[in-house]
Amino acid sequence: MLLLDLDTLAPQDRVEAFRNAMNDTSVPNDIHHEDPAGGLRARVQTWRIGSLDLFDMDCTGFEVSRTSRHVRWHRDRPVISISLQTHGVHRAENGGERYTLGPTDIAVFHELSPRRYGWSGEGSSMAVTIDMEHLGLPVDSVVRASLQLRSSPLHDLLLDHLRALRRDPDTLAADPGAPALADATTELVRALLTSAAHDPRDPRTREALNDTLTTRIIAYVRGHLTDPGLTPDRIARAHAISRRQLYTLLSQAGLSLEQWIIHERLEAARRLLRSPHHAHLPVSALAMRCGFTSPSHFSRRFRTAYGVTPREWRRLHTH
Repeated sequence: MLLLDLDTLAPQDRVEAFRNAMNDTSVPNDIHHEDPAGGLRARVQTWRIGSLDLFDMDCTGFEVSRTSRHVRWHRDRPVISISLQTHGVHRAENGGERYTLGPTDIAVFHELSPRRYGWSGEGSSMAVTIDMEHLGLPVDSVVRASLQLRSSPLHDLLLDHLRALRRDPDTLAADPGAPALADATTELVRALLTSAAHDPRDPRTREALNDTLTTRIIAYVRGHLTDPGLTPDRIARAHAISRRQLYTLLSQAGLSLEQWIIHERLEAARRLLRSPHHAHLPVSALAMRCGFTSPSHFSRRFRTAYGVTPREWRRLHTH
């Protein structure tokens, strides 16, 4: 859903419209624009994916600051935001520390903690908000973790997961599995924050890692679907478990590993085949992009799963 597009408004109305939009979607903030009299522009879209709110913003330079005064005006159910910097270099101040954020960084802000955030020039970001009651972590733990997220081995796993959410949020929001996806995302965030906030030997860290092991395995597989070298042994090694433990965990989740990987790859191929952005690519190239090493094997699997060949599927869904 399009929440805001300043290009549709008169220049003199844009600062107020931006302020209203920002303060309607979060607690009040002080907002400073880099060039309010110049070409101020912003486009904000939002989606509801299960219990998650996802926002995508493309905007000229600005800074949002939340003070202790603002923090007192919080919602009945405070949230944390987890964001990616999809374009530009962003600045932040949180927990008394200042730092910059690039495209490979995750930023975490607690609604009940003062902070500053923004960028110069053209920039964009994607953010997910999660109710704090779903995470069950105190404010100080979240703030402490936010300053050392890269100390956790889960950082890049969550980074890849968030990037995947941004690729096609319309489809994800409408999918019957959206509530389960939201739960899995929340558990990954909880595991990252717990891991980053505590010593790895801390029982709370180990508990969070154990509780989210199946979720992390599923996220890992989905993040490596295009790699033809994705094998059970590799998946098990990446999570420091045996191959037998891997099969047991996935069986408890109702998944047969090899069949599930093939299903996920076929679904990815089906999306690419109906995408106008990939219409110029031959079917064999799309098969390789989805992790299939043999075009003929891909075609047989596709026809068995969907009742038509890949070329027939493309012809039916691109006109």
